[in-house]
Amino acid sequence: MYVPGVMPDKWVRIWNERLPDVPLTLTQVPAGAAQGLLLGGDADAGLVRSPVDRTVFSAIPLYTERTVVVVPKDHLVTAADEVTLEDLADDIVLHPLDDVLDWEALPGRPALERPATTADAVELVAAGIGVLVVPLSLARLHHRKDLTHRPLAGAPESSVALAWPEDATTDRVEDFIGIVRGRTVNSTRGRRQQPAPEKPAPEKPRRTDRDGARRQQAAGRPAGGGRRRSAGGPAKNPRRGRPRRGS
Repeated sequence: MYVPGVMPDKWVRIWNERLPDVPLTLTQVPAGAAQGLLLGGDADAGLVRSPVDRTVFSAIPLYTERTVVVVPKDHLVTAADEVTLEDLADDIVLHPLDDVLDWEALPGRPALERPATTADAVELVAAGIGVLVVPLSLARLHHRKDLTHRPLAGAPESSVALAWPEDATTDRVEDFIGIVRGRTVNSTRGRRQQPAPEKPAPEKPRRTDRDGARRQQAAGRPAGGGRRRSAGGPAKNPRRGRPRRGS
């Protein structure tokens, strides 16, 4: 499973190349529900947002995202390359119920009601009701042509981790850990690899009559295996050449 904003395509492609006979099922779940679903056995592992409860989960931190503010394209802050929390003092800052940022105190002015989801908050921004602070991946996920975003300095950041129940580390989970960490297929740090089958020894070429004939000719013997004739020509018949008696 994975939460909105995470892009697991690269890891899925490597999985399919290395384990083509093992299907990998991906399910997108709300960020707030991911860890509960893992504990319930609905998935072997998940790409989740931190913090992760390390008393029950094993986790590998992957990366930390930059935080941005989503605003209409004609908003004043678009003139700057980076925005500060003080720049939003006069704006209504929307705080959806599925917010993944750990705020100590929200900047700007609060809205009368909290939107149910980040997608709902984006619609309100497009309607000119307020601005929204989210991780960069969520700004890209909910991109609209009439909105833009700017980096927000001083805001909390969101980190992504690979997590799985500590007491349920399977071979398949180890395989995925190796892929996420960039291990090669022959890495000894992953789970134990099966030894490659031994190749059979190549067969020796068989001798042929033609090969034997060539060796005999090289040694000065005729190919048929008979005696070599003398250099004086064919043998003479012993009955020929005797003188006749006179009559």
